[in-house]
Amino acid sequence: MRICVAGAAGAFGVKHLDALAKIEGVNVTSVVGRTQATTQAVAHARGIAHSTTDLAESLARDDVDAVILSTPTQMHAAQAIQCMKAGKHVLVEIPMADTLADSREIIRVQQETGLTAMAGHVRRFNPSHQWIHNKITAQEIAIQQMDVQTYFFRRKNINAAGNARSWTDHLLWHHACHTVDLFQYQTGETVSEVYGVQGPKHPELGIAMDMSIIMKTPKGAICTLSLSFNNDGPLGTFFRYICDNGTWIARYDDLVDGRENPIDLSGVAVSGNGIELIDREFISAIREGREPNGSVSQCFAAMEVLDRIERMMSA
Repeated sequence: MRICVAGAAGAFGVKHLDALAKIEGVNVTSVVGRTQATTQAVAHARGIAHSTTDLAESLARDDVDAVILSTPTQMHAAQAIQCMKAGKHVLVEIPMADTLADSREIIRVQQETGLTAMAGHVRRFNPSHQWIHNKITAQEIAIQQMDVQTYFFRRKNINAAGNARSWTDHLLWHHACHTVDLFQYQTGETVSEVYGVQGPKHPELGIAMDMSIIMKTPKGAICTLSLSFNNDGPLGTFFRYICDNGTWIARYDDLVDGRENPIDLSGVAVSGNGIELIDREFISAIREGREPNGSVSQCFAAMEVLDRIERMMSA
């Protein structure tokens, strides 16, 4: 499997390169970046033969079977469509798009081409959330409420590595997308009720820096989600699963019960790294000719909910 990674020098591009290096039979043959110098440096450091600042150049190569897009959110939809129209399978980092219309077009092109198209909804793959999902599937627990906090301190335009960004992140279309999709995935239901409010917009970045969202499913499970770019304290996303038969707290790839006792996740998956697991699923789905967990079609329901929230907050 010959892969091109676009956005290779960014924080998540590096994570995907590290993950792909651990997967047997995978070769990164091309990397794409915003500047030639940084992209060449990444290629040289990892022994990758080709680097460019033009995605079309990589898509024209015979030694590229599939593309992983770790590029700015605003580019995701156009680039995902560009990849599929060039005959390449594509894994696009979360979110697949920042509008419902663009999400719908991605799915149309996927159906038209028949190629594998997957959205980077990594929470489906984190061992902590997989452990919960397995217990739900086995009917050992049922979610009563998910209480989720997504907190960062980003009053300047920086990325996860603390470096300056060339684009602006978004609490709703990026960070809320993780939880909206996970809530529907874990409950097995589509959200029936949703409410969202946002705080003042940043005078320079033009985005809301604080947001609260409440969701409910037809069977009565609820999710309360708090998001902030103003939080000067512990950073990241913390998920509390309040169930009919226990409580658990997930912090990325770690899981504890409601009394902070660690849960052994060693047997859940072949890796404890969610990015590696999502890349493995993408590659396996291509090889096996099947729909991946986290396909763009499966993730479309999350985009519909985000659109409902945006229209509500804009009213």
